[in-house]
Formats: sequence, C-alpha cells, structure tokens
Amino acid sequence: MLLSFRNKRAGRRLFRTCGIRLGTIQKMRNIFLLYIAHGNYEQVVHYQDTIKNRVLQERIFRFIDPGLKGKLVDIFGNKPIAVWGSRDSSVNRQKFERMSPGDDILIIEGDVIKLLGKIAVKTISPELSKELWKNLKGETTEGWDLIYFIANPQEINLPFTELKKLLNYLPDYQLRGFMCISESKLEEFYSKYDDLYSILLRIRNGEPIEEKKGIVKETVASYGDDIKQETFDGNELSDHIVMQWKLARLGKKSGSKVWIPKNDQQRIVQKYQFTDFENEFTAGIDIPAKYVENIDVVWKEEFRIDAAFEIENTTSIYSGLLRLSDLKVIAPNSNYPLFVVTPSSRHNRLIDQVRRPTFRKLELEKKIRYLSYDAIDEIDNLFKNSTAGFSVNLLFEKSEAVDNP
Repeated sequence: MLLSFRNKRAGRRLFRTCGIRLGTIQKMRNIFLLYIAHGNYEQVVHYQDTIKNRVLQERIFRFIDPGLKGKLVDIFGNKPIAVWGSRDSSVNRQKFERMSPGDDILIIEGDVIKLLGKIAVKTISPELSKELWKNLKGETTEGWDLIYFIANPQEINLPFTELKKLLNYLPDYQLRGFMCISESKLEEFYSKYDDLYSILLRIRNGEPIEEKKGIVKETVASYGDDIKQETFDGNELSDHIVMQWKLARLGKKSGSKVWIPKNDQQRIVQKYQFTDFENEFTAGIDIPAKYVENIDVVWKEEFRIDAAFEIENTTSIYSGLLRLSDLKVIAPNSNYPLFVVTPSSRHNRLIDQVRRPTFRKLELEKKIRYLSYDAIDEIDNLFKNSTAGFSVNLLFEKSEAVDNP
C-alpha cells in the first residue's frame, strides 16, 4: 500500500485589488497523488477498510497522544475517520514531511481518479499501522507507518485525463506510486485557479470552472452616502442578532460547525447563552481570514464551508455584498451557497445594490440567493423541537434567485 466588532463601516475598506494576482495572497497547497495498480488485492482491501468504510475513533485513540486526539476531535467531531498510510522509506519520508493540513490528496486507480480529499492531520505510528493494516500477502513485515487522516473524502470517479489538463501534463503522462506535484506545476495552477478540490467536484457535476480574476476598481467616494448610513440603532442590532442566533441554531441542527464574528458572539452569549462557536474561522479552511471572518454567519465542516450568510437590515446592504463578492473572487469555484438575509421590505434595495457596476462585473446576481426574515422564522419554527432532518438544502429551497436585468 504505497498510497502506501465585525466592522460595519465600509469606508475603512478600499475596493482596489484590480490587477493583483490572487495566487499571491493564497497559500499554495500541495497536491499529492497516490496510485493504486489494477488488481492489487492488498491495496483494494485496505482502501475498502480504512477509507471507504472509515475507522472508528476508539480504534485510533488507543495509539496516539492526547494532542493529536484533540486535533482529530476538533476536525471530525465524533465521526469515523478516513485513514491511509505509506511505507516508511526515505523517498516517502520526504513527501510525507511536505504534507500540511489542507493539502489535496487524490487516489488514482488505473486511469480513474477514485477519491479526492484533504490532508487533516498526520502522524508516524508503527503501532497504529499494525492495528489498521495487515500484510495480506505475507511478503514483508513492514507496516505503513507514515499515516495521514483524510478530511472530506469524496469518491468522484473522474478520468485521470481531467487532472492532466488542469496541471498541463502531456496526454501520455503515466503516474506511478506516491508523488507530490512539483512546485512549478503548483505555481502555474494557482496563478489561474483557486482550489483543486472544488474544481474537480464541479467537473464531476458538469459545472463550469472559472479562472481567478481581479476585482473592478471602485472609489469609496461613490458609496459615501451609503457608508454614512451604515450604523445600527438599538432595534436593528436586536433584529440582526436574532437572525444570527436562529441561523447559528439551524446550522448546528444541520450538523455543521458555526462561525460568527467575535464581537457578535459575545452578544449572542449574553442574550441566548449559546456558546458553541468555532474558535477560529480559519481552522481547516484554505481562505485568507481577512476576507471572510466578518461574514455574519458561516456554516462549516471539516475542511470546507457549507454555507455563508450576510444579514442586512441596514440601509445600504453594500458592505455585506462586498464581503460575499470578496469570497467569490478568491474562491470562484466554491460550491457552497451564499445567502443575503433581509426583511422583505429590503428586497428591492438588495436588487438595486446588486446592479452596481462592480457586482455586475462579477455577475454576483448569479452567485447569491435571497432569504427573507419570514423564511428564516418559518424554518426555525418548523424545526424548533427537532434535532435532526434539517439541511442547508431546505434553506436553498426557501431562498430566491437574485435577478439583475
């Protein structure tokens, strides 16, 4: 097994990144490829046992230290974990030492990308290797001691040629064993694209993929009137916090972790005694925090975002759209829904704001959904006494497209 205080004052922000290569602000994640040969019985059995079926945490925790256990619980909760390992050779050690949380890992069987995932945590443990994998052929007593835990494993069954095209390999390129994509290939890829994981899922689903682009330059002066109006009176703040609280509660019922900006967390704790927030937005998410940590509510799980919400009952609605547009610029191929939540009386104002030249250039109207306060109230009441059966898909069904004629 070689695979073996949330800042509501938009005037403090300048919309001025036109011409910057976004690859220069996004960390280049390594991409690891692991090849399974057709007919390799041992690899197939191990793949079935510890990736497809995953491993109960109690089997793992007996062989790892408390620090690693804490990291796994933070990422996976109490769910079974996909695990894989490599032989502890000098060549594999070099690749293993390059592995970092958030790196992409693809398992390829023959000419098919069988599985896509993210590296969550790694460890070296002969004892855990013996617990998880046996040498079925009996040809060696070596284990697979270089062990990595895989977040968000997805079986995608895409032709390997799709990856060759993305990474600009020749059509006759042959993969063997365990490898890491070269730095030059990574630089070329990240100069054009955001996230391989999201892109491959889009290809699998028959959706278009986008190259990164700069943001259209705008001046703060053009938004002066709206910026001056972006303050909360007592009632607006209360409505805003109520919606954040309801979305946080629904997020937990969907099985997601919940992020809310730090200052708003304090208000929700005081009013509702709710404390089950993510400690840091960036935990497990490969997006620069400054672009997204002030989004009103984010649902996330393992190394992915499930949904993002901007709640806008202020006059302008501009700053919330700006945050969501930042998110789509740095991660244009992301697959999760973006919602703008407003009272019904603000719906027309939302449409007016989306018509701004900046947002039209980004086609933001095609990338966000509108949710009314009434829709949130209805869903919250429906699931008030439920602890299961809710998902983000129900919110999507209740939301509306944002038309921008």
